[in-house]
Amino acid sequence: MSFTRTWSVRFSDTDPFGIAHYPRMIDAVHETSDMFMEEIGWPYWELNEEHGLGLPLVSMDFDFTGQVNGGDEVEIELDATVGGSSVQFEYHATHDGETVFEGTEFRVCVPLDGDSGVEVPEDLRAALESA
Repeated sequence: MSFTRTWSVRFSDTDPFGIAHYPRMIDAVHETSDMFMEEIGWPYWELNEEHGLGLPLVSMDFDFTGQVNGGDEVEIELDATVGGSSVQFEYHATHDGETVFEGTEFRVCVPLDGDSGVEVPEDLRAALESA
């Protein structure tokens, strides 16, 4: 099962030619992971405040294969895969049924008072895997 949201591309997301600027596309991806974490009951801020954990981004890779313009409705699909101390988010974005970008984010579960990975807590793992 996966999580999907619609990104409505605004004029402010585009360059002078009306084409979505890639940093705004990456912002849309990050907003998607924020929405996903809220949907499964583990918003990022609660990870920090209530569980003393973070899921910082350690690596990302994206391929942009189509043009996204102001006014487009882009469907961004997220699938999560949980490792021992890591989470991988796979993204697939389409507009009018055509792929416009795909990519991966790798995140590591770390305690707020440390700098090395720890096991993903079982209740967080269950929420990520059931989504």
